[in-house]
Amino acid sequence: AAGGSLSAMFWNPATMTQMPGIQSESVLTGILPYAANTPGAGSLLFGLGGTGNTADSALVPAGYFSYQINPNLWLGMSVNSPFGLSVNFPDAWAGRNYAAGGSSLATYNATPSLAYRINDMISIGAGVQIERARADLTSGLPVNSSLTPPGLGNQSNIYGYGWGFGFTAGVTLTPTPTTTIGLGYRSAINQKINGTLTLPPGGAFSSLSTPGSVNTTLNLPDIVSLGIRQRVNPQLTLLGTVEWTNWSRIGTTVINQPSGAPAVVVTKPVTLPFQYKDGWFFSAGAEYQWSEKLAVRGGVGYEISPITDQVRTPLLPDNDRLWLSVGGTYRLTPKMSFDLAYSHIFVKSTHVDISAASGNPWFDGVTYIGDVSSHVDIISLAMKYRWDNPAPAPTSTLYHK
Repeated sequence: AAGGSLSAMFWNPATMTQMPGIQSESVLTGILPYAANTPGAGSLLFGLGGTGNTADSALVPAGYFSYQINPNLWLGMSVNSPFGLSVNFPDAWAGRNYAAGGSSLATYNATPSLAYRINDMISIGAGVQIERARADLTSGLPVNSSLTPPGLGNQSNIYGYGWGFGFTAGVTLTPTPTTTIGLGYRSAINQKINGTLTLPPGGAFSSLSTPGSVNTTLNLPDIVSLGIRQRVNPQLTLLGTVEWTNWSRIGTTVINQPSGAPAVVVTKPVTLPFQYKDGWFFSAGAEYQWSEKLAVRGGVGYEISPITDQVRTPLLPDNDRLWLSVGGTYRLTPKMSFDLAYSHIFVKSTHVDISAASGNPWFDGVTYIGDVSSHVDIISLAMKYRWDNPAPAPTSTLYHK
């Protein structure tokens, strides 16, 4: 949120005032997650076994652009994917009632923004978020029941698209020439998703359910980020971040029929009881200007997950995380530079308990207890380019009589 790169406008649009002229940043990020499930003996379907890696890798692009209209006003645009998930589970495994087949969530966000430099110390910014979402959720239906057709291979699926709108706002303060403090806000977005509930054809799965058109609202969180950049000397800069994410607003998502009544699968209303708490992220890092062309950086972060033991499922087996990151910037020409960064996320050992005794709201009568081993690798490459020609440095002339 304190800036230093054009992509900082994602957290704080006021940071655009640090970027003179016409500039762009194009980013491509590879996300390589790993999550393997091991069921415990208390699982009703323990005999079906666990899973290998269920987390799908993703290649995520993003783009940022700023245009300095006059000495104090900037226009910008960012395009990115703030929230996403992609997993793929086998049908025959011990936790199939809570995760089976492929499920995904993808969001596509465009944010036109303005930033204004009030004076050398204070800049402000604001933008409008326009967000498209695609959701695809698959779950296993009852095994060894009296329903027809019974057994493995039967799954329910909810698939849909939606739009949501919000805003961003922020401020940067430069109390000294070597200190920048930024405070950024991304508003909550209520994603209204319209789609279809699909079930196996025929039998009681259909007669006791309401397949067809459905809709819901997914309450995505607002985010507050506080950042600081402190230049120690011409080569070394220290950085820090605190970020709060209002995940507790997501609550329980109810899947509705067009009439407004809850959709039903085998007589049971379809709900997604996320019930998360708020998330927190803390980080510290450093940048070192190794040479005129090369800057290197590194950092460490700790994230307190919004997903607790009481509501965790195999679909989202998140837990507290430790981030370690390294990277650098190489300036190829006065107008063009490249960033390369790598992060490894260590995820705390994760336990899943979906049973009557645990009180987990996802419990549907089939007990699943297990553990998840997970980690994430992230590799990012960015190209930064200045499209206009920098103004020549001012010169002074002395006149003598």
